Amino acid sequence: MPQDHSAKYCLIGAGPAGLTVAKNFVSQGIALDWFEREADLGGNWHYGQASSSVYASTHLISSKRLTEYTDFPMPAEYPPYPSHRQVLDYLRSYAEHFDLTGRITFNTSVERVEPVGDQWQVTLDDGQPPRRYQGVVVANGHHWDPLLPQFPGEFSGRIIHSKDYKTPDILAGKRVLVVGAGNSGCDIAVEAAQHAEETYLSLRRGYHFLPKFLHGRPIDICNENMQRWRVPLWLQRWVSGVMVRIALGRPQRYGLPAPDHRLFETHPIINSQLLYYVGHGRIRVKPTLECLCGERVRFRDGSELPLDLIILATGYRVSFPFLDSSLVLDESQNPKQFLNAIQPPYDNFFDAGLMQPKIDIWGVVGR
Repeated sequence: MPQDHSAKYCLIGAGPAGLTVAKNFVSQGIALDWFEREADLGGNWHYGQASSSVYASTHLISSKRLTEYTDFPMPAEYPPYPSHRQVLDYLRSYAEHFDLTGRITFNTSVERVEPVGDQWQVTLDDGQPPRRYQGVVVANGHHWDPLLPQFPGEFSGRIIHSKDYKTPDILAGKRVLVVGAGNSGCDIAVEAAQHAEETYLSLRRGYHFLPKFLHGRPIDICNENMQRWRVPLWLQRWVSGVMVRIALGRPQRYGLPAPDHRLFETHPIINSQLLYYVGHGRIRVKPTLECLCGERVRFRDGSELPLDLIILATGYRVSFPFLDSSLVLDESQNPKQFLNAIQPPYDNFFDAGLMQPKIDIWGVVGR
């Protein structure tokens, strides 16, 4: 017999999105039960937890001013781009300030969520009967289930996903290939340039690279100012493009492929060091990886390399292991919620954390 919790919502996850959802629910007097599968809060920003994908050197790629919750500023003494340790301390301070920590049930996984009439039935891993809730908010994150591409052939060296990369000791003396030029891939390639014997970066397309600072200020603050002044998008692109070309030059000048899209059509790569190390020959750019050949790999242009370690910075699946995926994902396994948050036809099921704003998501979720 299901337990009746129909006067409450169920909240899944105690990372940054889950924390601010809980704060808003509490402030509005909405009752909730809150579950977190790990032993502590922080989600992706709790280095060392099984669900965390951050590595020892991780810092924010959005500035603290545009990352912090709108009602709880980051400490003034924090640098413009805080480390993961500082971010976790900040999240803990947020939870303490709004009296949230004691509301979380830790070490508890949600096994199943399914609609039952106008309610939601939630099964936990505690062996107890399922619970019936008024509604559900999912905040389980989307940087924990690695997307692992399949390549023909076999590789005699080691292959890991960037989620499992933590410290540079595994790079020392190795011939390393990083596959993927997202922000994590570029960060790891830069780290490999400083520790590995040889470093290669495989890109399947061209990207826009932006420095973390422009004229001594975080670059996202510059862009935010243009949005505040209601500068048209075409003019934002032109101004930003000119300033970045002055500061860095075009990617093609470093031997990188030309971007295949306009600036701001997708998230640009925020990295002040990648072009530096490419320009110094410490990172060598390669095209798409096509085949594994024992101790060697082959690329689309027919070139081959002997390697010791491949790091796949190939992103993550949007994954809801406790849900019938057809409820929330389309046939291509992409979210089908309105604004990646609201799930028609249900008015009592929400996702917090899947939106992709230009600035960081925390302040958006917290509004």
